[in-house]
Order: sequence, then structure tokens, then C-alpha cells
Amino acid sequence: MNLKNKTFLTLGLLLGAGTGCLSAAEVTDWYPVTTENRPFVRWWWLGSAVDPEGLTYNLEEFARQGLGGVEITPIYGVKGNEANDISYLSPKWMNMLGHTIAESKRLGLQIDMNNGTGWPFGGPEVTAAQSARKRVAESWTVSPGKKLKITVRPSDRKQQGVATLQRIIAVNGDRRIDITSHLRRDSVLDWKAPKAKSDWKIYAIFSGRTFQKVKRAAPGGEGLVVNHYDSIAVNSYLDRFDRAFASSGIPYPDSFFNDSYEVYGSDWADNIFEEFERDHGYKLELYLPEFLDQENHDSLRSRVVRDYRATLARMLRENFTDVWMARSHRHGARVRNQSHGSPANIIDLYAAVDIPECESFGQTDFSIPGLVQDGPSRPSDSDPAVLKFASSAAHVTGKKLTSAETLTWLTEHFRTTLARCKPELDQMFCSGVNHVYFHGAPYSPKDAAFPGWMFYASINMSPTNSIWRDADALFSYIARCQAFLSAGTPDNDVLLYFPLEDVWHRQGGNPYLMFDIHKMQQRMPDIKQHVTEIMAAGYDPDYISDALTETLTVSTDGRLKGTGDATYGAIIVPAVRFMHPATLKKLLSLAQEGATVIVTGSLPADVPGLSRYDQRLDSLRTLLQAAPEIGSVPCVHSEGKGRIITAPDIASGLKLSGLRPETLRSDRNISMIRRRNEAGGFNYFLANLKGDAIDGKVTLATPAAAVGIFDPLTGESGLAQTYESEPGTTSLRLQLRPGQSIMLKTFAEKPEMAPWGYIEPAGNPVNINRGWSIAFENSQPAISGTFATDTLTAWTDLPAEEAKVNFGTAVYSVEFSLDNPTEASDWILDLGDVRHSAEVTVNGQDAGKVWSAPFTLSVGRLLKPGLNRLEVRVTNNQANRIADFERRGIKWRIFKDANIASVTNAKTFSFGDWEEVPAGLNSTVSLIPVKINN
Repeated sequence: MNLKNKTFLTLGLLLGAGTGCLSAAEVTDWYPVTTENRPFVRWWWLGSAVDPEGLTYNLEEFARQGLGGVEITPIYGVKGNEANDISYLSPKWMNMLGHTIAESKRLGLQIDMNNGTGWPFGGPEVTAAQSARKRVAESWTVSPGKKLKITVRPSDRKQQGVATLQRIIAVNGDRRIDITSHLRRDSVLDWKAPKAKSDWKIYAIFSGRTFQKVKRAAPGGEGLVVNHYDSIAVNSYLDRFDRAFASSGIPYPDSFFNDSYEVYGSDWADNIFEEFERDHGYKLELYLPEFLDQENHDSLRSRVVRDYRATLARMLRENFTDVWMARSHRHGARVRNQSHGSPANIIDLYAAVDIPECESFGQTDFSIPGLVQDGPSRPSDSDPAVLKFASSAAHVTGKKLTSAETLTWLTEHFRTTLARCKPELDQMFCSGVNHVYFHGAPYSPKDAAFPGWMFYASINMSPTNSIWRDADALFSYIARCQAFLSAGTPDNDVLLYFPLEDVWHRQGGNPYLMFDIHKMQQRMPDIKQHVTEIMAAGYDPDYISDALTETLTVSTDGRLKGTGDATYGAIIVPAVRFMHPATLKKLLSLAQEGATVIVTGSLPADVPGLSRYDQRLDSLRTLLQAAPEIGSVPCVHSEGKGRIITAPDIASGLKLSGLRPETLRSDRNISMIRRRNEAGGFNYFLANLKGDAIDGKVTLATPAAAVGIFDPLTGESGLAQTYESEPGTTSLRLQLRPGQSIMLKTFAEKPEMAPWGYIEPAGNPVNINRGWSIAFENSQPAISGTFATDTLTAWTDLPAEEAKVNFGTAVYSVEFSLDNPTEASDWILDLGDVRHSAEVTVNGQDAGKVWSAPFTLSVGRLLKPGLNRLEVRVTNNQANRIADFERRGIKWRIFKDANIASVTNAKTFSFGDWEEVPAGLNSTVSLIPVKINN
């Protein structure tokens, strides 16, 4: 055994020690799929108008097609169905939940539950005193020496009677006087202004109410949004759930969920002045002129506003997130939380919960041949730089799952295809997501007329959608991927310091700053660019915050480690202006202890905020004396056991790090993620989302004795052909067409495993263009008869008006002859342009489903000499059917509240304006003879 393999074997034994001994077969097998590996779906209960029969039907469909679980989120109801609505958390509602949990246990599904209806948290038991707060400010002017006698109350009539006066401050230049004590019991301010050279301005600050009500609330869930900065209010809100579960005896769900923080305008708290002074040692009220001046953002204002933002962030974490976590854990339930949107460091809020959840929203423009751009869409707000906030927190703190609200507004209603889903999913997988949560599935009674019950936003991943017929293939793909992506430990290359303080300081205007996914480009364009630069250089970053930086330790080999098992080769500090002395001290200490710290662009020059400014700035400057300067040329500086690399930019700093880039990422534009596995090697997920095919030698930046190839689309696996490579790397042959994805598993010792079959051309394709017949297996509206067509055509071109406005499944049948199919190792069936998914049988035997680009399938094993019969059951989406409904004025939009919205955000729209969408097989079908090279 050579030294390299001996090292691998030792590592493999160490990694395996925690998981038990694995047999050779187990090492090379697919990972067993658990319930959590399967995709989940948000299950909207419209009006909570559910019944046992409908619940069982929906759950059986979910289980049959391969979902792993649901999250119950009740929402607004259906018009005219009020008699069947069930009040949230009522005894009857709890009985329906109990039936759902019992049936899910029978079916092997997991039940999660929103901790409210719609979003955000709130409801009928939230009083005005416990509701979300907002700052209300009033001001007056009084001449020097004059007496001011005025009733102090909000000018907004809605705030009168509910807003609580907090402070009255008199301001004249730098003179600030708290005159709150001059307010009489009848709310009249009686105060004489001191002499001065100019008029006095009087500010009165109230803790008002946002009056925000729960959005999309279900019956029994309507009401005010709770005050997230008040632990008493949050606990009182959660008490309602404890009472409902205690009185009903229904078991708690596996997890409670909170949607993205959409508590709009909630910028204040009753005790914010006291909390602010506790945090920063000075009084916010004495800086009201600067704080309230949204047209100005000079240094003083930016510091005061920054301190306010920090206090609000802490209060949200302590009074909401921590309280909610503790209450859920008390009942054995986990917490899944979307931290984005909140006015805080979302990395830290993600890190504080059991399952951090990001969100994919909109559609990415992938350059994949054969991937059809069908209908209107909106640009994606969820590129990897945004998705990584959740996965970074999970990786650094050792959380197994990173969840994602998946495919929200991917397409317009009724135009979703399985093919469009896959590249978005692949991009999420490469960003660290391993727990897909579709958005979503409206509960619909089994006998509901088309299109069934609908949620106002797409997509609809439920039995009422025609894509449901072939969705099991998509779900199997996701399950295989997520089993791979939850095994082992994350292995991202570097940490990227997230400079929240720079973001806070430079964002002027409204002090209340929310980090919602739609404004990330506005909030942090430089940070997103840093992620792009790092990945373009061949590396994969995880974000880290100031708080999580404090948790880092350094191993004997110089790798950085948080509280989880993931380790990193370096931490990158981008050009920042503001930094806490404690953070800089920690970074220098990490270098002293053996870590690599890469500092780029410029060193921090200032401290954030106003509190103890001079003292903290002196501390920072003292620490900076020990830090090397950054020049125009990258340089390595020894620092104790480690080193500090200074560089004008991130790419040049990484070149000196000694970390190997993944050239598949940097040179071939392959999206990817890597994890350490139990076999002493690494698991790779690779997705070709850029449009250029790969067929040849590629190199991995990690060493291996062997590499297994696993195709999550087909379930096939085999040992890759490998080549000699530089020490510390592995070269192998890889075939990856645009749109395809593959998983690699590297081994420290070469296992017993069948070889992977590489596909080589073995002759000319056989086009199957003539002699087709088309018959509709099921269709709305029904279409009878068989249509013979000598030229393969979309069924929307058939001489039947119903075929232009239907949805369903049509069977394309054809017979063809092959003299000797065994002359080729295999035959690849290429269906060309499929609208929109297909199930294939050859000679009466199942060949599989084709649902993603490229639309190909291996069928050689099913062919025979002479006459063969091919049947392709093609299912289209529902666009043509709903367009016909709209044109004929059929009233199907029967839902309350938002009813049905459009991906375009248009206030008025008609799907009847759509052009006809091709359906069926829309191009040439061919059989391609290939040689399998093992």
C-alpha cells in the first residue's frame, strides 16, 4: 500500500468510527432514502375547510408520488364555502389535525405546521397592547423665552388612544433637553422655552401601532400581528397553541414553521429607549433630530442609526426567535425559520434555529438547449449569493438540514413544467440546500371541478395539476440528491466575512432596514459580487458573521472550524471600512493559532456605531499596528503558527492560499458542491447549467483512489475511468450534457464496483417520423378516437378543436423495425421537444419517464429484432385549458383575499390572452445507437 492510500484509509477509518463499520456494498450503494430526504410541500388549507375523506385522499396522493411530508398552513377560504370553514385551533380543527397526523404516520409522511395562519404570526388573541409597534413622531416649534402649551397627541387619528408617549425632547442646536416631565395628566405640555439665538424644536415620540393584520389569514386566525420585540406578547401568542394541544391531546408536529419576516413597518418597541441605552451607553432620544432626518446620512446619523439597528436586531433575536425556540423544544418540536426579511443579521438568526430555510423566488435564465422559456416570468431573486445565507449558518453550526421554500413564482399559473423545475433545484442543491419544500399544494377536495382549489401564487405541486402525473420521477430525483447531500459533512473551501456593519452604515433613509430577498442586490451588491468572484476562481464560500467568527477554532493542520464539523482552509475579509475591535482581534488570533486569513482591498479603518467611539477606535488602531499593510501586490505574511495574506482583490489572494480550486467550476462553468463522506473521500454534486457539453478528462481538487459516478435521474451508478494526476488531485473521465447533473463519490480505497458505462456514438440515428397515431388516454375536455399522422406533430395541430384547449395525456404510438438491435450496446431514445413530460413503454415494457432536458432515455434492453412498438404517453400543462376557460368567461377564480395573482404583478390580467401552447411531441423522435465503453 502506498503512503497516499494509507493516509486515505486512516482518514476513512476515522470518519467511519462515528457511523459504524460499513460493508463494501454499503460504501458503493446509493444512500438509503429517509423521509427527510424526500421533498416536502407547503400544504395550504383554504378556509381550513378540510374533512377526513379529503385529507386522506390528498395524503395518499402525496405518499404515492413520493413526497416525504407536508407543512400545514391554513389560509383564506373559498367563496360560497363558508359553511365548511373550520375555525383555527378549534376542537374540530384539532380533530382534523389529529386525523392528518394519524394518517401520515400510516403513510410514512412527516407533519410540520405553521405556528399561525397565513403570515406573519398574529391572530384574534393579539390585543392592541401586544401588537406590532411603530414609531410615531410629532414636532412643534417655539420661540426662545416663549411658553408652549399644547396637547401632545399623534396627529394620526388611528394612533390616538393606542399610541403611548415615550419622550418629549426640546432641541436647539446641540442643546437637547428631556422635557417629558412637563406633560400634565391631561396630556398638555406646559413648558417655557429657555433663551436661545434661534427657535426651539420640540419632538414627541410615541410607541404606536402598525395595525398590520395577518396576511392571507384563515378563519379563526384573523387579527393583529404580534409584537416580535416583546417576549411577553410572544409567549402570550404561543399560549394559544399550548392550550389547543393540551385540551385535544393531539400530538405536536415534528416542526413548527415561520415564513419570511414580513412585519412591515414594525420599527419600534415600548422599551426601545431603555434597551438602546443599555446596549450603547447613551440616550437615543437625545439624537432625535439626526435619527429622524431621512434626507441626511452623515457620519453622526449613520452611527446613531447603526446602533438603533443593532438594538432592534438583538431584541428580535432574544424576544422572538429564542422564545419561540424554547417553547417549541419544550414540546419536542423543532423550529424551521425563514430569517430573511428581518431587520437583523440574518446569518445569526438562521444559526439560532434548528432548520434554517431560504427561498427560491422567480426564474433563472439558464442557457440550456431544449429548456423552453414558456410564458411570462419574473427574474430570480435567489441566486447562490442569497441562498447561501441559510446554508452557511447550517454548515458553520453543524445543522444537518438547509431547507428552501422552493419554486415560488417559478412560472405563471398553469404553465409550470417539470423541466423548468430541475435547473432551479440543481442551483439550490449547489448552494447548500438539501431539504426541498415546494411552494406549494393547495388542499382540494377530490371531486372539486377544474382547476381545483388554488393558492394565489404559483407553483401548484398537487394532484390538481396535470404535472402531478409524472411528478414521481422528479421526486425520486430529489430524494436521491438529498440523500447524497445530507450524508457526511459540508466541505466548502473558505469562509467569507459578512460585513454587516458596512451595510448598516451606508444604508441611509429609513432606519428600519429589512433584509428581504427582493432587495439583496440593493442592500449588498458588493457582497454578491464577492461570492461571484470566489466561485469564478474555483472555490466555494460560506458566509460568517461577527458572532460566528467568535466561535471559530483552529485545528493542528490550520483549518478553521465552527461549532459544527465543517472545516475551512481560510477566512476571507473583503474590503471593509467598519469592524469591531473584537472581530479584528479574533482574526489576528486565528492567524496566530495557525489559520490562513486573507485580507483584501483595504484594512478596516473605523469602528461601527457611536458608543464609546474614541475608546473603541483606539483599540482598533492598536490592533491594526499588528496587521500587515495591503499593497498592490499580493503577499504572504507569517503570523504565529499561521499567516495573513494581503491582496488587492480576492482572486489574487486565493492564488496564494495554497488551496486547490475546483477547475470544473472555474474553467468549465459547472455548478457544484462538495461534502466529505463516510468512506474517507468526498461527495460531489455537479450540474451543467451553462450550455456546453463535457466529454473527457476532468480533474477534482481532492485526492482519491477511485471515483464512483451516480446518476440521480436514472439511479445508475458505476466506477469512473480515472487517470494519473498531480498529487492531491483526481482525474477522471466525465460526460455531462447541458441540463444534466451527476454525483461523484470518491474513495480512499478502490472498492468493488461495476464500471461506469460511457456512451460512444455507434452509427447514425434512426428517425421515427412516420406512422404515428395519437389517442387521448385522458383529457379535459374529452377527445375520442385515434388520429393517424404520417408526420409527427404536436397534438395541438390535430384536426380537433378540443385538442387546442385541452390538458391531459395523449398516447403517441408507432411501430418500427430494427434488423439487429444488439449491433449496438444500447439505444438512446431522443424525444426531442417534449411538451411537457412523458412516460415511455417499448414493446409493452416500462422504459421510464422523460421529464427534463435533454429528453432522452436508454431503451436498448427493451428492443428486439424485427418489429417494435413504441408508446409515449405525453402529458401537457394546463395553460391551454385555463386560457379557454377565461375566454369563455367560466368563473373559476372563486377564492377570497388575494384570489389569483399574476407573476407579472399586473392588477388586471386574463389568461385568455395567451397564445396556444404546443402540446405533445413537438419535433423529431430518434433512436441513437451507442457503444457502452466500460
